[in-house]
Amino acid sequence: MSMNKVFATADEAIADIQDGATIMVGGFGLCGIPENLIRALVKKGVKNLNTISNNVGVDEFGDLWAAEALTLGGHNIDGRLVLERLAGEIRPKMVEAIRRCGEAFKTACLTNNFVRAEAELSSEVSSVYALFDAVLESRVLGVRKPDPRFYELACETLGVEPSESVFLDDLGINLKPARALGMHTIKVTDPDEALAELSRITGLPLTD
Repeated sequence: MSMNKVFATADEAIADIQDGATIMVGGFGLCGIPENLIRALVKKGVKNLNTISNNVGVDEFGDLWAAEALTLGGHNIDGRLVLERLAGEIRPKMVEAIRRCGEAFKTACLTNNFVRAEAELSSEVSSVYALFDAVLESRVLGVRKPDPRFYELACETLGVEPSESVFLDDLGINLKPARALGMHTIKVTDPDEALAELSRITGLPLTD
């Protein structure tokens, strides 16, 4: 017997959940907050739920990963080192746009990172960070996107109002709270389209 586990909406996914149910939920701890699920449960009005979640921090995740790797494969692998390698590629066009924006405006990088405090950044990443007036790291501040406080801290650090800011991110969940604060937001799916929009807002030539 096959079961369809994919639903179009969160409302459909929780349709059969009743008061007192036990649900296993991903998306806490390192992953963020499953806001659509929470919103759907509140809307449905179910009560007294028991929740099982993967609510662990970086160090605990590293220990759990290492224990499982040792048990299953006999390898001693620190899970924190695995997290440090989950990095996206650096896009030259975006780096050049950061440089040009930095010549005309204050800039900040807001990064959700999982690295150990003693971990060394690559020279490539360090050179990009150097282009910003400020780099706000979640592991240092103890707050991460999409928490509105993260965006507020960025504005306070730069001495600007949210309405004077433009925030770019590739995840819609990170853009919503920024937009709610009054920031201009741009979702980066296609770099060329994102830069064209940023150029329109700032008046800077960023797409040549």
